Amino acid sequence: MIPHVVCFGEVLWDVFPSHKKIGGAPLNVTLRLNSFGINAKIISSIANDQNGRELLEYMSENKLDTSTVQINDQFRTGCVNVTLDEKGSATYEIAYPVAWDKIQLTDKSIERVKASDAFIFGSLACRDEISKNTLLELLSYAKFKVFDVNLRAPYYSMALLLDLMKKADFIKCNDEELKEICIDLSCSQEKMEDQIEFLSKETRTDKICVTKGKDGAILLYNDHIYYSKSYPVEVVDTVGAGDSFLAGLISKILFEENPKEALEYACAIGGLIASKKGANPKLTNEEILEFRKKSF
Repeated sequence: MIPHVVCFGEVLWDVFPSHKKIGGAPLNVTLRLNSFGINAKIISSIANDQNGRELLEYMSENKLDTSTVQINDQFRTGCVNVTLDEKGSATYEIAYPVAWDKIQLTDKSIERVKASDAFIFGSLACRDEISKNTLLELLSYAKFKVFDVNLRAPYYSMALLLDLMKKADFIKCNDEELKEICIDLSCSQEKMEDQIEFLSKETRTDKICVTKGKDGAILLYNDHIYYSKSYPVEVVDTVGAGDSFLAGLISKILFEENPKEALEYACAIGGLIASKKGANPKLTNEEILEFRKKSF
């Protein structure tokens, strides 16, 4: 049976110095999940402007159901100015307010979340009260809640993060985010495994994944710790790599793969994306298999 997933939050344009690319973590995850055979849909909002129309066209071309992508006549479609350093690492300047800050609660969205096997959300969608309140309401209907921490200063507070983590069944963050959260929660542990155990107890969540860039990733899953090395690549840019990592991990978990296999697969996907331009390059199963054979 094909799993159903709903992603919630931003759809936007990543604007680079020389070009623009469609992105937004929830949309990136949705697109990648669909490519892995998951029935994934997105709840978001765009404007009736050129950028919004191009986004809708792109989603339709990629066979995404857009029936829960709302059209807002008062706010523009979201854009993010992306700057890459010499290593390809990205920093972001995120326009506010935009259409995805104003996602409304609808009966259609509630029905979709109720029918899903997993509901994926991030912290950025909570920077505006309208989208935040919609998210909090939808979380009450979700069976399996996946929180992609994805911190973007200044659009979060520790009180909000802790509340969202306590509501989640699965938490994903990177090593820098884990360190920041643990410092704010007065965790004295220095080893990452101990920090993860601390966070698990604080949030009552027994599924936590932490990515470590070139050092791979670590996964707490039902009281067991799993590790994966990274796959060596020449980094082009890191935009969307974490989103595709999450999509790979959740897709394998929903298909009931072994957690270690799921983690190694996710690391391969993240590495492949980092070796390509933009957040949503096409990947084939053959390319993924060949990459994994060569790299490990």
